[in-house]
Amino acid sequence: MGVGETEREARLSDLRQAIAGCRLCRDVPARGIADRLPHEPRPVVVLSARARILIAGQAPGLRVHESGLPFNDASGDRLRDWLGVTREEFYDPDRFAILPTGFCFPGYDTKGSDLPPRRECAPLWREAAVRAMPQVELVLAIGAHAQGWHLPGPHQKGMTETVRNWRQSYFVNDGPRVLPLPHPSWRNSGWLKRNAWFEAEVLPVLRQHVDSLIR
Repeated sequence: MGVGETEREARLSDLRQAIAGCRLCRDVPARGIADRLPHEPRPVVVLSARARILIAGQAPGLRVHESGLPFNDASGDRLRDWLGVTREEFYDPDRFAILPTGFCFPGYDTKGSDLPPRRECAPLWREAAVRAMPQVELVLAIGAHAQGWHLPGPHQKGMTETVRNWRQSYFVNDGPRVLPLPHPSWRNSGWLKRNAWFEAEVLPVLRQHVDSLIR
């Protein structure tokens, strides 16, 4: 590990420890005590001094909350298929950093769907975490919340148009490339069938770029 990597790893070690101890969403929630996180926080992030790919997601689901392993569910299986990587490669922190918009499982709404990422995480941690990983060359912005944070300039009307216009954020020369992706949840299976262009146009570019950065 070079001097630059050693310094980054030291900063990331301090950041990991601070994030692991964060209880803001439970103790001082942004919307008041009635909106406090209904369970004990368990931040799930993978910060890396060497990974050249950052997976910027939404928030952990219940299974991820229970295991502490990001994308340890059917959504993760689909995402790994999109990337063209094995499970072992995906969980290698020298290959992939993983930074959701909200670090903890936010709970369920009245219909049984995952709530949006908590409001407390991104303003407090995201800028510092991204700045601590300057070696990242490719950001995979999964879902509307991550896209709203990572995409420069005015945003498209909705996730579909944002992903459809992926070239606008991918072919840029300032900073790492950002590739917007839909969430790989099974709930988006219908979307994938209706938007066959995603598999035909985006996935080949994604897989080629990922392969060039991790192998």
